[in-house]
Formats: sequence, structure tokens, C-alpha cells
Amino acid sequence: MVIDARIGEGDITRLAAHVGRACVKLGIELTAAESCTGGGVAQALTRIAGSTRYFERGFVTYGNDAKEEMLGVSHATLLAHGAVSEATAREMAQGALAMSRARLAVAITGIAGPGGAVPGKPVGLVWFAWAERDGATQARSFVLPGDREAVRRQSVAIALQGFLDLMR
Repeated sequence: MVIDARIGEGDITRLAAHVGRACVKLGIELTAAESCTGGGVAQALTRIAGSTRYFERGFVTYGNDAKEEMLGVSHATLLAHGAVSEATAREMAQGALAMSRARLAVAITGIAGPGGAVPGKPVGLVWFAWAERDGATQARSFVLPGDREAVRRQSVAIALQGFLDLMR
């Protein structure tokens, strides 16, 4: 996957349209559990006319309480690993599936900046998890370059590309 801080909204819209076409072809509905992107994946997908056929719902769970209350992320996971971690991303994706009818979910949690870095977790660190109902959950992290908006745009693009990869 190519990471480029210069990715634009037009690139994201084209990627979202490609995701939508793949979902319609396969009869799949999606859900998104987002933290640092603040609903960017949901916004990109619903920008496409006809998205009601494949985008089931989204969760913006910016704070830890929201992650616990809306997605069932374990308080123990948050204490042990933090909000920006593989364990939290996995639980977010699994929780989004549990709280929806979707077949595929993506979760995104990260540090978009400019502040928020802690030892071992730099600005730009973003964890992603993609989960399939009755299937595996896979997670991956990136340290993304650029300012806050560049990190958020790249995160949306990576989430969408991950959906495409799952559907292949």
C-alpha cells in the first residue's frame, strides 16, 4: 500500500466509489468504527449516490468512554494497551460488527497530531483493523507522514483500500 501525504479528496472519492461498486456486486454491507478520522470513512462512502445499498452505519468513538459504550471495547484493554493499539482497533472492529448488520467492518484509532504523542506512540501512528462477520480480524499499523489533515486523509484511504483487499 502506497502512503502519500498528498492524497486528495478526489482520490478518496474515487476509492470510495470503487468500494461501493465492489460491495454492490458482492451484496455486502459495511460499517466503520472511527476515532482519529472523526467519521471520514463514513463521509467518503456516503458521498457516493446509492451508498444506502452498502453502507449500513458508522460509529464515531473519539473518546474511550464512547469506545466502551458504543462498541464494547473492554476497559481492561484500554488500560493495558491504550486507545491507540492493535488490541483496541480489533475490539472496535468486532464491536462494530456486533452492533450492526454489516458483513465487513473497519476500525481506525490513531494520533493525528499535532500533539498527543507518548513514548512508543508517535504522532502519525494509526492502527487499523478489518473484521469479517464469522471470519478473521486483521490489524495493521502505519506511521503516516504529514500534518493532522494529511494523516486523517491517508487513514481514510487506507481504510477504504483495506475493504477492497478484503473483498478480493
